[in-house]
Amino acid sequence: MPIRKLPSHLVNQIAAGEVVERPASVVKELVENSLDSGAGQIDIEILAGGQKLIRVRDDGAGIPKAELVTALARHATSKIASLEDLEAVVSLGFRGEALPSIASVSRFSIRSRAAAADSAWEVAANGGELSEPRPVAHPPGTTVEVHDLFFNTPARRRFLRTERTEFTHIEKWLKRLALSRPEVGFSLTHNQRSVLALPPARDLTAELGRLGKVCGSAFAEHAIAIDAERDGLAIRGFLAQPTFSRSQPDLQFWFVNGRSVSDRTLAHAARHAFRDVLFHGRYPAYVLNITMDPAAVDANAHPAKHEVRFRDGRRVHGIVAQVLETALADTRPGGHEQAPAELAAVSATTAPAEPYRTQSAMPLVTRGSAPARTAISETLEAYARASVQDAPAHALPADRRELPPLGFALAQLGGVYILAENAQGLVLVDMHAAHERITYERLKRQFDDKSLVGQPLLVPVTVSVASNEADLVETERDVFERVGLLVDRSGPAHVRIREVPALLRRADPESLLRDTLADLAEAGRSNRVEDACHELLATMACHGSVRANRQLEIAEMNALLREMESTERADQCNHGRPTWTALSLSDLDRLFLRGQ
Repeated sequence: MPIRKLPSHLVNQIAAGEVVERPASVVKELVENSLDSGAGQIDIEILAGGQKLIRVRDDGAGIPKAELVTALARHATSKIASLEDLEAVVSLGFRGEALPSIASVSRFSIRSRAAAADSAWEVAANGGELSEPRPVAHPPGTTVEVHDLFFNTPARRRFLRTERTEFTHIEKWLKRLALSRPEVGFSLTHNQRSVLALPPARDLTAELGRLGKVCGSAFAEHAIAIDAERDGLAIRGFLAQPTFSRSQPDLQFWFVNGRSVSDRTLAHAARHAFRDVLFHGRYPAYVLNITMDPAAVDANAHPAKHEVRFRDGRRVHGIVAQVLETALADTRPGGHEQAPAELAAVSATTAPAEPYRTQSAMPLVTRGSAPARTAISETLEAYARASVQDAPAHALPADRRELPPLGFALAQLGGVYILAENAQGLVLVDMHAAHERITYERLKRQFDDKSLVGQPLLVPVTVSVASNEADLVETERDVFERVGLLVDRSGPAHVRIREVPALLRRADPESLLRDTLADLAEAGRSNRVEDACHELLATMACHGSVRANRQLEIAEMNALLREMESTERADQCNHGRPTWTALSLSDLDRLFLRGQ
């Protein structure tokens, strides 16, 4: 066929193939437009999963009569006007394709009244054919109605799923948008039934309430509030404690400058932060909004704006991982609670005279050693000597508010659990899991305080790699040297490993190199070597921790409880298992039907 210019309605329908995948795509585009208009309340009505009707109403700035028809023209937008605006986009939409694309595959109408206007105006479109503006009654703001989606493109309509499935996608996207803008109110109805009602949340308590409605009350109960700024990058939102984890990554939400995105750099940073606090095969939950210079992020990387590109992905990765690690380090008894002011004045007759951490640190052990008696027993005996031996087991402060977060030990159960009493009620501690975390954190501190010692290989290992991976070896030489890997390029697609970290001398150097290269290609940085070293330290800590059926004195139990309260990530062991749980007095009353 000869080269010719496509008619405008066909151009719009082709664009609709990229923008309008299903009814949920329409809802996303229209709600984002409402958010860009400064709306404080957005109401969404759906019929038949969005196939019959999608109505989005907001109280935003509105559109003047003179711009209403222009709003339905391709590449017409009020959000950018120059290349400089495009390189620093601060709005959710900016291409000017959403409204004309939607109008080309539906029976469409838009009614709007600008804030300063005396009346509202409406423009309708049937398969892309526009009507003249006509006056209508409407409050300040905008209402968009989309009837009979894909009525003129039956092939696209046949690809739609059931009404229930399509509405599930709509609800999912709306929840994402509601999490990104807690200050905006949202309501959603389906077939004239209210499904979601989210009033504006203007303080932390209200935000937690919205988090509970969108992500579940269990998430809100385990949420850790994040509000940090590093080097011009602000991170705000909620992180679920590691003890609340998922079997799939369905509660992981990233927002960059208010835009919901899926980004490998951010996902890798979160995985790194959670690397030794989650059980194998479990996924963390978080809702995090990153605010940064718009010029440092490219929002024009995906037709549907689902992805972004960072100009300095390595810097973003490092800051995000550091902030999340700092928050997770405080997941210990009382770590995210305000400690009572009287805690420092707890009587020495009921607590160890010296903090657990002041005892001599456990030495690093190697394979084949037997630290269970020499290191662990001697350390526990030192704890016992640091306590007052003749203190009665039941001695507790007169004021329960003076009790530390884990309270004081009462007894040992089954040679495995420590029973303690705190201000709220009963505490149960898995002594092996708790001591494993304490030992692991001590080993990590010793390891991190010393530089990685290299172990030269007797015979260098030559590895065949892709040419771009060989380029990485050359450009990222400092990264490899910092983690104890001495690698050089020996050909266009070959590299040679000359040295590995001494702690990993028994590991497979080729696998270590390939994993590190994969991380560098995906996220711009790699912690593969440190993670491998930490895995070895975790194994050492597990083998070197107090075992079941080891009888402890009350003083030893109290010493263990105090060290848990001062050890980072003590809420879970190295494998992600919880180290302690609690039953409040009200929980116990319900068990025994007291007051009923």
